[in-house]
Amino acid sequence: MSFMPDFSRRGFIRLAAAAPLLGQLAAKNVLASAASALGKDSRQNVYTRLGVKTIINCRGTWTYLSGSLEFPEVRAAQREASEYFVNMFELQHAASRRLAELTGAEAGMVTSGAAGAMASAAAACMAGSDPKYIWQLPDTTGLKQEVIMVGGRSAFDNAIRLTGAKLVLVGTAEELANAINQNTAMIYTTHLGSDLQTENAVAKKYNIPMLLDDAAGIPPIANIKLYAQMGLDMYTFSGGKGLCGPQCSGLLLGRKDLIEAAMLNTSPWEGAVCRAMKVGKEEIVGLLTAVETWLKTDFDALNREWHARVERIAKLVETVSGVETDISIPKDGNRYPTLYISWDEEKWGFTVKDCVQKLRAGDPVIEVAGADNPSIVPAVREGNPKQSSKESAQRRRLELVSSTIQPHEAIIVGQRIRERLSVARKAAPAA
Repeated sequence: MSFMPDFSRRGFIRLAAAAPLLGQLAAKNVLASAASALGKDSRQNVYTRLGVKTIINCRGTWTYLSGSLEFPEVRAAQREASEYFVNMFELQHAASRRLAELTGAEAGMVTSGAAGAMASAAAACMAGSDPKYIWQLPDTTGLKQEVIMVGGRSAFDNAIRLTGAKLVLVGTAEELANAINQNTAMIYTTHLGSDLQTENAVAKKYNIPMLLDDAAGIPPIANIKLYAQMGLDMYTFSGGKGLCGPQCSGLLLGRKDLIEAAMLNTSPWEGAVCRAMKVGKEEIVGLLTAVETWLKTDFDALNREWHARVERIAKLVETVSGVETDISIPKDGNRYPTLYISWDEEKWGFTVKDCVQKLRAGDPVIEVAGADNPSIVPAVREGNPKQSSKESAQRRRLELVSSTIQPHEAIIVGQRIRERLSVARKAAPAA
Protein backbone atom coordinates (compact mmCIF):
# COMPACT_ATOMS: atom_id res chain seq x y z
CA MET A 1 0.00 0.00 0.00
CA SER A 2 1.42 3.42 -0.99
CA PHE A 3 0.93 6.79 0.68
CA MET A 4 -2.27 8.69 -0.11
CA PRO A 5 -2.03 12.22 -1.58
CA ASP A 6 -1.89 15.00 0.99
CA PHE A 7 -5.35 16.63 0.95
CA SER A 8 -4.83 18.28 4.33
CA ARG A 9 -5.13 22.02 4.92
CA ARG A 10 -1.37 22.19 5.29
CA GLY A 11 -0.92 20.38 1.99
CA PHE A 12 -3.14 22.87 0.18
CA ILE A 13 -1.26 25.80 1.72
CA ARG A 14 2.06 24.39 0.57
CA LEU A 15 0.72 23.77 -2.92
CA ALA A 16 -0.64 27.31 -3.12
CA ALA A 17 2.75 28.74 -2.06
CA ALA A 18 4.47 26.76 -4.80
CA ALA A 19 1.93 27.56 -7.53
CA PRO A 20 3.85 30.52 -9.07
CA LEU A 21 7.00 28.42 -9.22
CA LEU A 22 5.16 25.50 -10.81
CA GLY A 23 3.88 27.93 -13.44
CA GLN A 24 7.43 29.07 -14.16
CA LEU A 25 8.47 25.46 -14.52
CA ALA A 26 5.78 24.77 -17.09
CA ALA A 27 6.84 27.81 -19.13
CA LYS A 28 10.51 26.82 -18.88
CA ASN A 29 9.74 23.31 -20.14
CA VAL A 30 7.87 24.71 -23.15
CA LEU A 31 10.79 26.97 -24.06
CA ALA A 32 13.30 24.13 -23.62
CA SER A 33 11.25 21.90 -25.94
CA ALA A 34 11.10 24.65 -28.58
CA ALA A 35 14.86 25.22 -28.42
CA SER A 36 15.49 21.49 -28.75
CA ALA A 37 13.25 21.31 -31.82
CA LEU A 38 15.30 24.09 -33.42
CA GLY A 39 18.55 22.23 -32.71
CA LYS A 40 19.84 24.78 -30.21
CA ASP A 41 21.78 23.62 -27.13
CA SER A 42 22.60 26.40 -24.67
CA ARG A 43 24.75 24.06 -22.59
CA GLN A 44 27.58 23.74 -25.12
CA ASN A 45 30.76 25.22 -23.64
CA VAL A 46 34.49 24.64 -23.23
CA TYR A 47 33.86 21.80 -20.78
CA THR A 48 31.21 19.90 -22.70
CA ARG A 49 33.42 20.08 -25.79
CA LEU A 50 35.98 18.14 -23.75
CA GLY A 51 33.36 15.62 -22.72
CA VAL A 52 33.15 16.98 -19.16
CA LYS A 53 29.70 17.63 -17.70
CA THR A 54 29.03 20.91 -15.96
CA ILE A 55 27.03 20.65 -12.76
CA ILE A 56 24.49 22.52 -10.73
CA ASN A 57 26.36 23.02 -7.49
CA CYS A 58 24.17 23.02 -4.39
CA ARG A 59 26.90 21.58 -2.18
CA GLY A 60 28.98 24.71 -1.69
CA THR A 61 32.55 25.76 -2.34
CA TRP A 62 34.23 22.36 -2.27
CA THR A 63 37.58 22.20 -4.06
CA TYR A 64 36.63 19.05 -5.98
CA LEU A 65 33.60 20.93 -7.32
CA SER A 66 35.90 23.77 -8.48
CA GLY A 67 35.31 26.12 -5.56
CA SER A 68 33.25 29.22 -6.18
CA LEU A 69 32.55 31.45 -9.17
CA GLU A 70 34.71 34.56 -9.26
CA PHE A 71 33.33 38.06 -8.94
CA PRO A 72 33.11 39.75 -12.39
CA GLU A 73 35.58 42.34 -11.06
CA VAL A 74 38.05 39.53 -10.31
CA ARG A 75 37.79 38.10 -13.81
CA ALA A 76 38.39 41.53 -15.32
CA ALA A 77 41.39 42.23 -13.08
CA GLN A 78 42.99 38.90 -13.93
CA ARG A 79 42.52 39.52 -17.63
CA GLU A 80 44.29 42.88 -17.29
CA ALA A 81 47.06 41.36 -15.16
CA SER A 82 47.70 38.70 -17.80
CA GLU A 83 48.62 41.31 -20.39
CA TYR A 84 51.87 42.47 -18.71
CA PHE A 85 55.16 41.14 -17.37
CA VAL A 86 56.04 42.05 -13.80
CA ASN A 87 58.71 41.29 -11.18
CA MET A 88 57.01 38.79 -8.87
CA PHE A 89 59.05 39.78 -5.82
CA GLU A 90 57.91 43.38 -6.21
CA LEU A 91 54.33 42.31 -6.80
CA GLN A 92 54.13 40.16 -3.67
CA HIS A 93 55.49 42.99 -1.51
CA ALA A 94 53.16 45.54 -3.09
CA ALA A 95 50.26 43.15 -2.52
CA SER A 96 51.40 42.72 1.09
CA ARG A 97 51.25 46.47 1.67
CA ARG A 98 47.81 46.71 0.07
CA LEU A 99 46.50 43.78 2.10
CA ALA A 100 47.74 45.48 5.26
CA GLU A 101 45.76 48.61 4.32
CA LEU A 102 42.61 46.60 3.63
CA THR A 103 42.69 44.22 6.60
CA GLY A 104 44.55 45.91 9.44
CA ALA A 105 47.15 43.13 9.52
CA GLU A 106 50.84 44.09 9.57
CA ALA A 107 51.38 42.24 6.29
CA GLY A 108 49.79 39.78 3.91
CA MET A 109 50.66 37.25 1.25
CA VAL A 110 48.76 35.54 -1.56
CA THR A 111 49.33 31.78 -1.39
CA SER A 112 48.31 28.69 -3.32
CA GLY A 113 45.14 28.19 -1.31
CA ALA A 114 44.80 27.97 2.46
CA ALA A 115 46.83 24.74 2.34
CA GLY A 116 49.67 26.65 0.70
CA ALA A 117 49.44 29.17 3.53
CA MET A 118 49.76 26.36 6.07
CA ALA A 119 52.97 25.14 4.43
CA SER A 120 54.49 28.60 4.02
CA ALA A 121 53.67 29.49 7.63
CA ALA A 122 55.21 26.28 8.97
CA ALA A 123 58.37 26.79 6.93
CA ALA A 124 58.61 30.38 8.14
CA CYS A 125 58.37 29.29 11.78
CA MET A 126 61.08 26.65 11.36
CA ALA A 127 63.59 28.19 8.95
CA GLY A 128 62.82 31.85 9.48
CA SER A 129 64.63 34.16 7.04
CA ASP A 130 68.00 32.39 7.14
CA PRO A 131 68.98 31.20 3.62
CA LYS A 132 70.91 28.26 5.08
CA TYR A 133 67.84 26.86 6.81
CA ILE A 134 65.49 27.76 3.96
CA TRP A 135 67.62 25.58 1.67
CA GLN A 136 67.88 22.87 4.34
CA LEU A 137 64.14 22.18 4.65
CA PRO A 138 62.50 19.67 4.76
CA ASP A 139 65.52 18.47 6.77
CA THR A 140 64.85 19.98 10.19
CA THR A 141 68.11 18.96 11.90
CA GLY A 142 69.00 21.56 14.52
CA LEU A 143 65.71 23.44 14.08
CA LYS A 144 62.58 23.71 16.12
CA GLN A 145 60.37 21.35 14.16
CA GLU A 146 57.25 20.49 16.16
CA VAL A 147 53.86 21.89 15.17
CA ILE A 148 51.10 21.43 17.73
CA MET A 149 47.79 20.55 16.09
CA VAL A 150 44.98 21.60 18.42
CA GLY A 151 42.01 19.30 17.92
CA GLY A 152 44.08 16.53 16.37
CA ARG A 153 44.82 15.60 12.78
CA SER A 154 43.01 16.83 9.70
CA ALA A 155 42.88 15.82 6.07
CA PHE A 156 44.98 18.90 5.29
CA ASP A 157 47.87 18.47 7.72
CA ASN A 158 50.14 17.07 5.01
CA ALA A 159 50.59 20.70 3.97
CA ILE A 160 52.49 21.12 7.23
CA ARG A 161 54.19 17.71 7.26
CA LEU A 162 55.72 18.15 3.81
CA THR A 163 57.89 20.99 5.14
CA GLY A 164 59.56 18.50 7.51
CA ALA A 165 57.53 19.44 10.56
CA LYS A 166 56.54 16.84 13.13
CA LEU A 167 52.95 16.95 14.35
CA VAL A 168 52.12 16.98 18.04
CA LEU A 169 48.44 16.31 18.66
CA VAL A 170 46.36 17.81 21.46
CA GLY A 171 42.64 17.56 21.84
CA THR A 172 41.67 20.78 23.58
CA ALA A 173 42.85 24.28 24.38
CA GLU A 174 43.41 23.20 27.98
CA GLU A 175 46.01 20.61 26.89
CA LEU A 176 47.96 23.08 24.78
CA ALA A 177 50.36 24.49 27.39
CA ASN A 178 51.53 21.02 28.45
CA ALA A 179 52.52 20.16 24.86
CA ILE A 180 54.82 23.15 24.41
CA ASN A 181 58.57 22.51 24.72
CA GLN A 182 61.90 23.76 23.35
CA ASN A 183 61.19 22.12 19.95
CA THR A 184 57.80 23.79 19.39
CA ALA A 185 57.92 25.89 16.22
CA MET A 186 54.24 26.70 15.68
CA ILE A 187 50.72 26.11 16.97
CA TYR A 188 47.98 25.32 14.45
CA THR A 189 44.28 25.64 15.19
CA THR A 190 40.92 25.81 13.49
CA HIS A 191 39.06 26.75 16.66
CA LEU A 192 37.06 29.95 16.95
CA GLY A 193 35.37 31.91 19.73
CA SER A 194 36.45 31.39 23.33
CA ASP A 195 38.69 28.42 22.47
CA LEU A 196 40.63 30.59 20.03
CA GLN A 197 41.04 33.30 22.65
CA THR A 198 42.35 30.76 25.17
CA GLU A 199 44.80 29.28 22.68
CA ASN A 200 45.99 32.72 21.59
CA ALA A 201 46.68 33.65 25.22
CA VAL A 202 48.77 30.49 25.66
CA ALA A 203 50.69 31.16 22.46
CA LYS A 204 51.48 34.71 23.62
CA LYS A 205 52.53 33.53 27.07
CA TYR A 206 55.07 31.07 25.64
CA ASN A 207 56.01 33.24 22.64
CA ILE A 208 55.07 30.56 20.10
CA PRO A 209 53.65 31.71 16.75
CA MET A 210 50.11 30.48 16.14
CA LEU A 211 48.34 29.96 12.82
CA LEU A 212 44.54 30.06 12.63
CA ASP A 213 43.15 28.15 9.66
CA ASP A 214 39.78 29.76 8.89
CA ALA A 215 39.68 28.70 5.25
CA ALA A 216 35.88 28.91 5.10
CA GLY A 217 35.70 31.96 7.38
CA ILE A 218 34.42 34.43 4.80
CA PRO A 219 31.62 35.46 4.81
CA PRO A 220 31.28 37.46 6.95
CA ILE A 221 33.94 39.75 5.50
CA ALA A 222 34.34 41.29 8.97
CA ASN A 223 36.53 38.28 9.83
CA ILE A 224 39.23 39.62 7.54
CA LYS A 225 39.79 42.41 10.08
CA LEU A 226 38.74 40.61 13.27
CA TYR A 227 41.85 38.49 13.76
CA ALA A 228 44.22 41.43 13.43
CA GLN A 229 42.20 43.13 16.17
CA MET A 230 42.61 39.99 18.29
CA GLY A 231 46.36 40.10 17.78
CA LEU A 232 46.74 36.69 16.14
CA ASP A 233 50.21 35.95 14.77
CA MET A 234 48.99 34.45 11.48
CA TYR A 235 45.66 33.48 9.94
CA THR A 236 44.55 32.17 6.59
CA PHE A 237 41.48 32.20 4.35
CA SER A 238 40.81 30.34 1.14
CA GLY A 239 40.70 32.64 -1.88
CA GLY A 240 38.62 30.31 -4.02
CA LYS A 241 35.76 29.76 -1.58
CA GLY A 242 33.72 32.51 0.06
CA LEU A 243 36.06 35.25 -1.09
CA CYS A 244 35.06 34.47 -4.72
CA GLY A 245 38.63 34.98 -5.88
CA PRO A 246 40.82 32.70 -8.02
CA GLN A 247 40.31 29.05 -7.15
CA CYS A 248 44.07 28.41 -6.73
CA SER A 249 44.63 31.21 -4.21
CA GLY A 250 44.60 31.86 -0.50
CA LEU A 251 45.47 34.60 1.98
CA LEU A 252 48.08 34.47 4.72
CA LEU A 253 47.87 37.50 7.00
CA GLY A 254 49.56 38.50 10.24
CA ARG A 255 52.84 39.66 11.74
CA LYS A 256 55.19 41.31 9.27
CA ASP A 257 58.28 39.32 10.31
CA LEU A 258 56.46 36.01 9.87
CA ILE A 259 54.88 36.96 6.55
CA GLU A 260 58.27 38.12 5.23
CA ALA A 261 59.80 34.79 6.29
CA ALA A 262 56.91 32.91 4.64
CA MET A 263 57.62 34.74 1.38
CA LEU A 264 61.29 33.75 1.55
CA ASN A 265 60.31 30.08 1.92
CA THR A 266 57.94 30.14 -1.04
CA SER A 267 57.86 30.70 -4.81
CA PRO A 268 59.37 32.43 -6.70
CA TRP A 269 62.42 31.67 -4.54
CA GLU A 270 64.36 28.80 -6.13
CA GLY A 271 65.51 26.35 -3.47
CA ALA A 272 62.65 27.10 -1.08
CA VAL A 273 60.64 24.12 0.17
CA CYS A 274 57.36 25.76 -0.96
CA ARG A 275 58.66 26.72 -4.41
CA ALA A 276 56.19 24.24 -5.93
CA MET A 277 53.28 26.22 -4.47
CA LYS A 278 53.40 28.85 -7.17
CA VAL A 279 50.87 31.63 -7.57
CA GLY A 280 50.83 33.77 -10.68
CA LYS A 281 50.39 37.48 -11.17
CA GLU A 282 46.79 36.79 -12.13
CA GLU A 283 46.02 35.08 -8.79
CA ILE A 284 47.68 37.86 -6.79
CA VAL A 285 45.85 40.67 -8.55
CA GLY A 286 42.64 38.65 -8.66
CA LEU A 287 42.59 37.92 -4.93
CA LEU A 288 43.40 41.51 -4.03
CA THR A 289 40.46 42.55 -6.19
CA ALA A 290 38.23 39.97 -4.47
CA VAL A 291 39.03 41.46 -1.05
CA GLU A 292 38.40 44.98 -2.33
CA THR A 293 35.12 43.89 -3.91
CA TRP A 294 33.90 42.16 -0.75
CA LEU A 295 34.63 45.24 1.35
CA LYS A 296 32.33 47.27 -0.93
CA THR A 297 29.56 44.63 -1.13
CA ASP A 298 26.16 44.99 0.56
CA PHE A 299 26.30 41.70 2.45
CA ASP A 300 22.74 41.99 3.78
CA ALA A 301 21.37 42.32 0.25
CA LEU A 302 23.47 39.38 -0.90
CA ASN A 303 22.26 37.29 2.02
CA ARG A 304 18.63 38.07 1.15
CA GLU A 305 19.21 36.93 -2.43
CA TRP A 306 20.85 33.70 -1.28
CA HIS A 307 17.98 33.05 1.11
CA ALA A 308 15.43 33.62 -1.66
CA ARG A 309 17.11 30.99 -3.84
CA VAL A 310 16.84 28.18 -1.31
CA GLU A 311 13.39 29.36 -0.26
CA ARG A 312 12.19 28.79 -3.83
CA ILE A 313 13.55 25.24 -3.69
CA ALA A 314 11.92 24.66 -0.30
CA LYS A 315 8.49 25.72 -1.57
CA LEU A 316 8.66 23.19 -4.39
CA VAL A 317 9.84 20.19 -2.36
CA GLU A 318 7.38 20.94 0.46
CA THR A 319 4.54 20.03 -1.91
CA VAL A 320 5.53 16.39 -1.35
CA SER A 321 3.67 15.17 1.73
CA GLY A 322 5.95 14.08 4.55
CA VAL A 323 8.86 16.31 3.51
CA GLU A 324 10.14 18.85 6.01
CA THR A 325 12.44 21.79 5.29
CA ASP A 326 14.43 24.27 7.32
CA ILE A 327 16.67 27.19 6.34
CA SER A 328 19.44 28.37 8.65
CA ILE A 329 23.00 29.69 8.56
CA PRO A 330 25.78 27.49 10.02
CA LYS A 331 27.90 29.09 12.74
CA ASP A 332 31.19 27.24 12.22
CA GLY A 333 32.11 28.17 8.63
CA ASN A 334 30.45 28.24 5.20
CA ARG A 335 28.04 30.80 6.62
CA TYR A 336 25.42 30.95 3.90
CA PRO A 337 21.67 30.36 4.11
CA THR A 338 21.48 26.57 3.90
CA LEU A 339 18.39 24.51 3.10
CA TYR A 340 17.89 21.25 5.00
CA ILE A 341 15.43 18.71 3.58
CA SER A 342 14.32 15.66 5.53
CA TRP A 343 11.81 12.82 5.35
CA ASP A 344 11.24 9.48 7.05
CA GLU A 345 13.98 7.42 5.39
CA GLU A 346 13.00 4.11 7.00
CA LYS A 347 9.31 4.51 6.24
CA TRP A 348 9.96 5.46 2.63
CA GLY A 349 12.78 2.99 2.02
CA PHE A 350 14.67 5.87 0.43
CA THR A 351 17.73 7.34 2.14
CA VAL A 352 19.54 10.64 1.87
CA LYS A 353 22.38 8.73 0.20
CA ASP A 354 19.94 7.32 -2.37
CA CYS A 355 18.71 10.82 -3.19
CA VAL A 356 22.25 12.22 -3.49
CA GLN A 357 23.16 9.46 -5.95
CA LYS A 358 19.99 9.93 -8.01
CA LEU A 359 20.63 13.66 -8.34
CA ARG A 360 24.28 13.08 -9.21
CA ALA A 361 23.36 10.56 -11.91
CA GLY A 362 20.81 12.84 -13.58
CA ASP A 363 21.03 15.36 -16.38
CA PRO A 364 21.90 18.02 -15.48
CA VAL A 365 24.12 16.71 -12.70
CA ILE A 366 23.05 18.18 -9.35
CA GLU A 367 25.42 18.01 -6.39
CA VAL A 368 23.98 18.34 -2.89
CA ALA A 369 25.51 17.55 0.49
CA GLY A 370 24.72 14.21 2.06
CA ALA A 371 26.98 12.07 4.23
CA ASP A 372 29.55 11.34 1.54
CA ASN A 373 32.81 13.12 0.70
CA PRO A 374 33.93 11.96 -2.75
CA SER A 375 37.21 13.88 -2.50
CA ILE A 376 38.72 12.47 0.69
CA VAL A 377 41.48 9.84 0.64
CA PRO A 378 39.78 6.77 2.17
CA ALA A 379 42.60 6.12 4.65
CA VAL A 380 42.30 9.57 6.25
CA ARG A 381 41.32 9.56 9.91
CA GLU A 382 40.79 12.96 11.47
CA GLY A 383 40.80 14.02 15.12
CA ASN A 384 42.94 12.95 18.05
CA PRO A 385 43.55 9.17 18.19
CA LYS A 386 44.27 9.41 21.93
CA GLN A 387 40.67 10.32 22.55
CA SER A 388 37.77 7.94 22.11
CA SER A 389 36.13 8.62 18.78
CA LYS A 390 33.17 7.31 16.88
CA GLU A 391 32.43 7.46 13.20
CA SER A 392 30.29 10.49 12.44
CA ALA A 393 26.62 9.72 12.25
CA GLN A 394 25.01 9.38 8.86
CA ARG A 395 23.46 12.64 7.79
CA ARG A 396 19.71 12.35 8.02
CA ARG A 397 18.89 15.20 5.68
CA LEU A 398 19.94 16.81 2.42
CA GLU A 399 21.87 20.06 2.66
CA LEU A 400 21.78 22.68 -0.09
CA VAL A 401 24.14 25.65 0.18
CA SER A 402 22.71 28.79 -1.37
CA SER A 403 25.87 30.65 -2.43
CA THR A 404 26.80 28.32 -5.30
CA ILE A 405 23.27 27.96 -6.65
CA GLN A 406 22.79 30.31 -9.58
CA PRO A 407 19.53 32.32 -9.78
CA HIS A 408 18.15 30.42 -12.78
CA GLU A 409 18.99 27.03 -11.24
CA ALA A 410 16.80 27.15 -8.13
CA ILE A 411 13.60 26.08 -9.92
CA ILE A 412 15.40 23.28 -11.75
CA VAL A 413 16.82 21.96 -8.49
CA GLY A 414 13.52 22.24 -6.65
CA GLN A 415 11.65 20.37 -9.36
CA ARG A 416 14.27 17.59 -9.62
CA ILE A 417 14.29 16.96 -5.88
CA ARG A 418 10.49 17.17 -5.82
CA GLU A 419 10.28 14.55 -8.57
CA ARG A 420 12.71 12.19 -6.83
CA LEU A 421 10.95 12.46 -3.49
CA SER A 422 7.51 12.08 -5.08
CA VAL A 423 8.56 8.85 -6.80
CA ALA A 424 10.11 7.52 -3.60
CA ARG A 425 7.05 8.39 -1.53
CA LYS A 426 4.62 6.73 -3.94
CA ALA A 427 6.75 3.57 -4.04
CA ALA A 428 7.07 3.36 -0.28
CA PRO A 429 5.55 0.36 1.50
CA ALA A 430 2.82 0.82 4.06
CA ALA A 431 3.90 2.21 7.42
